[in-house]
Amino acid sequence: MGEIADSSIESGSDLPAGSTEKRDFPTKWYRSTFYNMTILGLCNLSAPGIWGAMNSLGAGGQASPGLVNAANALTFCLMVLSCYFSSVLVKYIGIKGALIFGTIGYAPYAAGLYTNNRFGTTWLTLFGAALCGISAGVFWMAEAAIAISYPEPWNKGKALGYWLTYRLTGQILGGAINLGLNADRDQAGKVSYTVYLVFIGLQVAGPFVALLLNRPKKAQRKDGREVKLEILRDPWFEMRETARLFVTKKFLLTVLWIGQAVFAEAVFFTYLALYFSVRARALGSFVSGLVAVTFGNLLGWYLDSTSLSLKRRARSAFFFTAILQGICWTWVTVNVTHFRKTLPTYDWSSPGFGNAFAVFVLLTASFQINYLFLYFFITHLAKDEPQIIRYAALLRGTESAWQAVSYGITSVTVFAQVGGVYWNFALWGVAVWPAWLVLREFGTVKEGDKADEAHQGAGVIVQDAK
Repeated sequence: MGEIADSSIESGSDLPAGSTEKRDFPTKWYRSTFYNMTILGLCNLSAPGIWGAMNSLGAGGQASPGLVNAANALTFCLMVLSCYFSSVLVKYIGIKGALIFGTIGYAPYAAGLYTNNRFGTTWLTLFGAALCGISAGVFWMAEAAIAISYPEPWNKGKALGYWLTYRLTGQILGGAINLGLNADRDQAGKVSYTVYLVFIGLQVAGPFVALLLNRPKKAQRKDGREVKLEILRDPWFEMRETARLFVTKKFLLTVLWIGQAVFAEAVFFTYLALYFSVRARALGSFVSGLVAVTFGNLLGWYLDSTSLSLKRRARSAFFFTAILQGICWTWVTVNVTHFRKTLPTYDWSSPGFGNAFAVFVLLTASFQINYLFLYFFITHLAKDEPQIIRYAALLRGTESAWQAVSYGITSVTVFAQVGGVYWNFALWGVAVWPAWLVLREFGTVKEGDKADEAHQGAGVIVQDAK
């Protein structure tokens, strides 16, 4: 992202960088953190949120997951590239311009699903997926930088939970719309094409919503610190620095943990598409979204707690997340091994529906917890704010690479049925220990690192000295 101006340099404030002390500098409501996180959330709702809504119907609402999973793999492959090179775009149009650009490619993706569902057209599905990939990588980088940099230190976790709620609101909204349109469809198949017209309309609104975001210099924080996200140096310098951080020991130890977290999305959405009726898929999208919103916001509040040390918060959240994942993967592994032999289609009136359905809901909730925790994890690797933005770009690019693999392999029948689950279970198993080697240092100040301690508060959750 070029050289990001260090926002620990305050504007008219004597508040130390990284302090958890709450201040109450006067702010205008339309410049406030809450306002900007709301606009960012609405952008998330109209772009990746509605994308998630379509995929939460199981394979984009199609009868078979093959084409849609292949299209999603293409999207994520292109996102790896667009995320990495997004700093060049930010150099010339700024972080707000990058956010606006990032919302443009989502509507063509929805249009591709619509024409495939109604007319059987395949080329627009792939073309829309390509356009989505080009813009979405820029969007992911931009929203990550904004979400990390705009909130006050004591609001980081809650702000992230609030922002990510909007992504799931898209899934909840999509499930509710689809449930209303398909409530009488107790068989397998694709959803009504009418659903996609609503989705296209919501995604077209994305760029116009992004126009309402305050530019960094105009945003106002309660701690009095100015938000600075300008690029001051040659963007090629930033790209070299980002590449250098990727090959550091700590980030490489984290790559598998990122993978096990985001690999799951294609797996559990394919599970939903293969084994549930149309209306059960709609119910799954709706209910799992509500549960995931609750879990995610509770984690955000917990990570902001100042009554516990960072060390305790980090370790307890890590073990809770890891154990929940282990339970879910054991459960769904048993299910799909049996389902491959019986090939069921569960409706909410079917025997055994509760067992098959509940694990999907828990997998969706654990995905949201993992997603939020990744921000906590990655930003605590950074020593200053420029590194936070670089790590955020690496996080989103690495996510995209893993999801490209995930959607790619689940487009193949055997991986769609059981292989994706087995692979994700194994990935979780090998990811826990390397991630622990990094996380166990959170909240501990080693000799020689004390000079850097003040900068740790620039991360997602403030690093305290307890």
